[in-house]
Amino acid sequence: MTDTAAVEERRERADEPARPKHIIRTLGASLREYKKASWLAPAFVTVEAVLEILIPTVMASLIDEGITGGSMPAIVKFGLILLACAMVSLACGFMAGRYSAIAGAGFAKNLRHDQFEKMQGFSFTNIDRFSTGSIITRLTTDVTNLQMAYSMMIRMGVRAPIMVVVAWIFSFRISPSISLVFLACVPILGIGLCGLAVLVHPVFKRVFRTYDKLNNVVDENLQGVRVVKSFTREDFEIAKFGRISQRIFKDFSKADRIMSFNMPIMMVCIYGSMLMISWMGANQIVASGNDPAVGLTTGDLTALVTYAMQILMAMMMLSMIFVMVIISQASAERVCQVLQEESTVRNPERPVTTVADGSIEFDDVTFRYSDSSEKPVLDDVNLTIRSGMTVGVVGGTGSAKSSLVQLIPRLYDVSSGSLKVGGRDVREYDLEVLRDQVAMVLQKNVLFSGTIAENLRWGNPDATDEEIRHACRLAQADGFVQEFPDKYDTMIEQGGTNVSGGQRQRLCIARALLKKPKILILDDSTSAVDTKTDQLIRAAFRDEIPDTTKIIIAQRLASVEDADMILVMDEGRIMARGTHAELLETCDEYRSIYESQTKNQGGPEAAANAASVAEAAEAARTIKEGEAR
Repeated sequence: MTDTAAVEERRERADEPARPKHIIRTLGASLREYKKASWLAPAFVTVEAVLEILIPTVMASLIDEGITGGSMPAIVKFGLILLACAMVSLACGFMAGRYSAIAGAGFAKNLRHDQFEKMQGFSFTNIDRFSTGSIITRLTTDVTNLQMAYSMMIRMGVRAPIMVVVAWIFSFRISPSISLVFLACVPILGIGLCGLAVLVHPVFKRVFRTYDKLNNVVDENLQGVRVVKSFTREDFEIAKFGRISQRIFKDFSKADRIMSFNMPIMMVCIYGSMLMISWMGANQIVASGNDPAVGLTTGDLTALVTYAMQILMAMMMLSMIFVMVIISQASAERVCQVLQEESTVRNPERPVTTVADGSIEFDDVTFRYSDSSEKPVLDDVNLTIRSGMTVGVVGGTGSAKSSLVQLIPRLYDVSSGSLKVGGRDVREYDLEVLRDQVAMVLQKNVLFSGTIAENLRWGNPDATDEEIRHACRLAQADGFVQEFPDKYDTMIEQGGTNVSGGQRQRLCIARALLKKPKILILDDSTSAVDTKTDQLIRAAFRDEIPDTTKIIIAQRLASVEDADMILVMDEGRIMARGTHAELLETCDEYRSIYESQTKNQGGPEAAANAASVAEAAEAARTIKEGEAR
């Protein structure tokens, strides 16, 4: 392993959630409505196993009393008993298989549901601990491993111990000395299997972590497939995927080599037992003269051989279950890490259910993404925003602009200080109430599979068609939507890949406006929109939603120059604040940005910008008149 890989491995282990506790209890809570099936399957298995164990004893009686004794009534009697035992055992086996399948599949369904539901309540801090690939593996491969292990445990895991114990008791009744042969196998198997478990468990844990990386590589490649192809990096991606696949291959090969000793250990016990039973049984039959009154008979030896096979086959079942349990143990820990993860952002005991207005106040706010971080992302931020204000936020890359606004809807909690919305600390609000009143359009604009109307109704499920069109007109999206053949019923592909970046941004803004929030946050959400459309959107906001507090993060100063207040951020601090004109006079950083963006403008460009402003105002008036009509 290279130094870089070793560092990455240590970092991943440091960021990984804590090892879970009470794994059985945590997983058992997901059984719920499938508890009945989980009890019925072992019950039917028990009946099936007991009947199968009775069959060799009945066969011994049939041989000794019927065949050897030459009694036809005895043959008929024991033959019918054998038939009845076989039929009932078959029926019980069928029912056991049915209920174990129902319980296993239902358990897996509930586990996936519980994990997904738990993740919906995670804060961004919690989500940061699990990569996308890791979450996918936990919802699919890990749950499938647990499903298989659980189905085997409630069927084979019940059947095998019953077969071993009861068959040994029956064999002890026939010949105490021969039955001790089975007991001699127990310590051999126990030591061998425990040794294998100790060796192979760390390997499987490492395999599943590598699976997470594999899923991350695939997800990253599919998300950025256009970039990969535009830079002709297909060979690099294939090589990266191949390296991770090779690591999985090596780990699984190592695990298989270790577990391959399982079968030889079993075979030594099986064949050793058969040899000892045959040798000891033959000696006892010769000594007794095949007289049941004196000692062992041929029928007894037949029963003992059958019991030996039943016991040793049951041990093979236990060995298979053992392998599956070892594999699923790592999966169980990973699933429980999700189920036991507690959100860092929780509702208070008595939450406030009304947001008074859109005022915002940062009071000595400091924020770190991780408690172990030495340097805070935001440091000693003090800021007051009145309700209805338009605030622009500018600054270089990494200046914590997005971190600042993500605290407002409690996507993260402040590390120290307080943040108030509507005069109350955000930690006092009901989360759903707060986030309903704070609409946020993030840097990465996401649309989901479905129609345009369905995507927009994420903002308000009860929105009418007219409300949807109005929101789109404000976001300057109605024009291009009307050009589609199916208009608002046009299907959007996953991620919104069949619309342009600017169209996607405008649809996301319209979706946020449908919430009718008291606070609207645009996190660089018009970067893919041309200057003219950007001006139209801002003009519509100014005229149509004057009471909504608007926070606009932008790289283009033209997007925020008419704001009531502009914040200039640098390294997690607000280094300057004021209007556009004030900052041009007092802030060198702001002036430098402005000059770099406007030094090439002049003449026709300036005239075009002036015309765009006039057009924006005219468009806003037209929209308002149309709504009045």
